[in-house]
Amino acid sequence: MEKKRILIIDDESTFTRMVRLNLEKTGRFEVREENAAANGLTAAREFKPDLILLDVLMPSMDGGDVKAQIRRNRNLKTVPIIFLTATISASESGNRGPSGSDGLFISKPVSAERLIQVIDENLPADEVKLPPVI
Repeated sequence: MEKKRILIIDDESTFTRMVRLNLEKTGRFEVREENAAANGLTAAREFKPDLILLDVLMPSMDGGDVKAQIRRNRNLKTVPIIFLTATISASESGNRGPSGSDGLFISKPVSAERLIQVIDENLPADEVKLPPVI
């Protein structure tokens, strides 16, 4: 089975490292960390993730701005984005954003088990590869 590629964009390097280690420990994910919001689009273009974990509040650029850049790229516009933020309560966690938003919001701190569950629920289904028609 091919590993799913997860990109984490968050300015807290200790948080991204912990998430990367927990996800990679499962053997199911290849993870790239990006700690500078301004480099988020470049990292996404290079890494070609299956899903993006994106912090909401970061210096210089917020998660909404990074998401807007990513959505303008035709190769990335359908990649699921999960926002991670300490600005919502646990009871609000798991909700979709405002009307018209395609992001899911998860509160920090988040357990590895909960994060993996949310990732699994939001990863695109693997395409069934049919044999060529002869």
